[in-house]
Amino acid sequence: MSDTEFAPRYPVTPGDFTTVAFGPTPSQTVGPFLHIGLPWPDGPEVVAPGAPGAVTITISVADGGRVPMADALVEVWQANSEGVFEHPDDPRPQTDAAFRGFGRSPADATGTARFTTIKPGANPAGGGAFEAPHLNVSIFARGMLNRLVTRLYFPDEQSANDSDPVLCALPGAQRHKLIAAATDQGYHLDIVVQDADPDGVETPFFYF
Repeated sequence: MSDTEFAPRYPVTPGDFTTVAFGPTPSQTVGPFLHIGLPWPDGPEVVAPGAPGAVTITISVADGGRVPMADALVEVWQANSEGVFEHPDDPRPQTDAAFRGFGRSPADATGTARFTTIKPGANPAGGGAFEAPHLNVSIFARGMLNRLVTRLYFPDEQSANDSDPVLCALPGAQRHKLIAAATDQGYHLDIVVQDADPDGVETPFFYF
């Protein structure tokens, strides 16, 4: 292949760039390099395996055709068991030095990401209210212009879930989609990124 066939060449026209009307650059999809550059060896371990109270949380991601998204990358971040976030906006001291508070795991062939973590505590939501224990979850995948953000709540926190401001903002028929199922090792949540039926199985996501 000659150089001319490889890529066209365009002449450079000198001018005053300050007078040129610029617009926003087009969005780029995230990927397909998610599984190459973003994971790290112990990324799925929010706490070390075998740590007191450690549980396994699995999150399976499927696309609009219910096909497992084997190229998805899942991130979670959460409060510790006392509801304290490792973040400048949370001035309370972090009491567990071994708690990372953040994890990142690529999905396997079944679209499932696995994390070793602890169940978080409820955290203040202002005005004397509390958010129910939850994990914040981000989904990255090839073909998606932006990450998707949702939450994972726990099935054994019904009272706290019933007063959680985020769950309460959802229609009643949607809330169960954010509540994980109990498993022998911990918890599991299914996430569906798309459904043509607004009342279908699509997981509720935050809008940014």
